[in-house]
Amino acid sequence: HISITADTVLEEACLALAPSEDHKDESYRAKQVLAGLGFTDQMLGAHPDELSGGFQVRLLIAKALISEPDLLLLDEPTNYLDILSIRWLSGFLKAWRGGLLLVTHDRAFMDSVCSSTVAIHRRKFIKVPGPTQAVYDHILQEEEHFEKARINDEKKRREIEAFISRFRAQARRANVVQSRVKAMSKRVRIEKLEKDRELEFRFTDAPFTGKWMLEVEGLGYSWPGGPELIKDLKFSVGPGERIAIIGRNGAGKTTLLSLLAGELAGFEGSIRHNQKTRLAWFGQSNVDRLSSEKTIAEEIMDCSPQTGQNAARSIAGAMLFEGDDALKKISVLSGGERSRVLLGKLLVSPANLLLLDEPTNHLDMQSVDSLLEAVDAFKGSAIMVTHSEMILRSFAQKLIVFDGGEVSVFLGTYDEFLDQRGWCEEAGSCPAPQGDDKTATSKKDLRRQRASIIQARSEALTPLKSRIRELECEIMALEGSMEETNLGLVEASRPGTPGPSRN
Repeated sequence: HISITADTVLEEACLALAPSEDHKDESYRAKQVLAGLGFTDQMLGAHPDELSGGFQVRLLIAKALISEPDLLLLDEPTNYLDILSIRWLSGFLKAWRGGLLLVTHDRAFMDSVCSSTVAIHRRKFIKVPGPTQAVYDHILQEEEHFEKARINDEKKRREIEAFISRFRAQARRANVVQSRVKAMSKRVRIEKLEKDRELEFRFTDAPFTGKWMLEVEGLGYSWPGGPELIKDLKFSVGPGERIAIIGRNGAGKTTLLSLLAGELAGFEGSIRHNQKTRLAWFGQSNVDRLSSEKTIAEEIMDCSPQTGQNAARSIAGAMLFEGDDALKKISVLSGGERSRVLLGKLLVSPANLLLLDEPTNHLDMQSVDSLLEAVDAFKGSAIMVTHSEMILRSFAQKLIVFDGGEVSVFLGTYDEFLDQRGWCEEAGSCPAPQGDDKTATSKKDLRRQRASIIQARSEALTPLKSRIRELECEIMALEGSMEETNLGLVEASRPGTPGPSRN
């Protein structure tokens, strides 16, 4: 429940400020926090009821931060934040001097701000100093020790049972046997741990031969009556590529993915699909298209007439809907469960190009790992919208960046983007406010020149990096060959080694 009492966003945020003894205006602190969470100057004067649900949640987060409590409790704060707001919040919490209790499925965010991690595992709380990996290592070590103890217990139990069976009929050992029987009855059997249910699946690959799966030329798009989201965008998708689309919420990322999926018309330029390209499309809005009255199995069967009940239930099982759970209606599912249904629908038909719009939303850490493993094993290409820097670092080979009111292609990884270019908002080089046209124009020109230089440098360096990797592989192969030759020479020089035969 979100309670709103003030007339503007800024006034609502300022309600969280502690009273000032000297009556000094400290609204600047509220402005700083709101700006970090993605609020524009125009939004500060708007009524909070006019905000979207996501920005109303951001306003609540802002009020919690502004109030400066001794203990800050945050439940999934990154769910409605974009990548820049997550980066800002991470920096804010790193400098936080009070206590922090955080619930999140964003592993990179958690590791960046927390000193200890608590996991709920097998109905128990486990607290370990350090990042999430330390908890997983601790759990793995504990369960290995448990399994060793279980095996030893089983071995001891079999030895006692064998002793009882062997000497039960001997009267002189009756007391000893009876003692062992009592000990066995009191001995608690250590049961084998049940295997944790995890998401396990693989996308079905469709074959592809050709140079380009998708080519975009001069793409432009704007919603009716709205600002221009995409202008003169050009890029292509080759076999096996991994491309991430990044930027602020509302910048046009989902719109671009919808254009590529063929769900929007009325755009400028061209989007050309190869005849052999087979799309699999995971969209945010697709969750709303699930029929609340249908079962999970029925939704999966709707994807293809060839998919029968048994095949649909098998796919549902891979999505953790085992047995009769596949017969649950969509209406009773949580957000995470509905996301898993959408993933299951992608498995029905073979594909060679995945379009994924924030597919990890509502998924837990283990399911996110399983999804990334499935994408990594996928032989086709994938284009993904995500706000997770952890996913970007493990996934992206090329970026489509919405930043500073423009969209551009960066040929490189996310870390290379941060090193070579970075976010204009963080660098303080975003467009100037309206009214200062001269400054705005000059900064815009500078950004374009900078982007052109970086683009040219990336285009020049990318083939060189590929050639360097090829040469390094050749060097390693030659070094291995030299080592074999040297070993042969050493062996041949040993005394008593027969020389070459002479005829």
